Amino acid sequence: MTKPDLRTAAWRTSSYSNSDGGSCVEVADGIPHTIPVRDTKARSGPALFVPGTAWRPFIEATKSGRLDAG
Repeated sequence: MTKPDLRTAAWRTSSYSNSDGGSCVEVADGIPHTIPVRDTKARSGPALFVPGTAWRPFIEATKSGRLDAG
């Protein structure tokens, strides 16, 4: 899979991100078939590419607490 060019991507901060600057993630919309995710503290670092078909199950698992550490 060729990674999309994210230099001009429109990133938005997750509504579930921590307001004190910790545990923050951003996602980029408008990339066909994938959802790029990155750490707001390392914006120039790598992005995680989540397949579009896996995004909704990932969000549902996150909201339900199934992915909570602990």
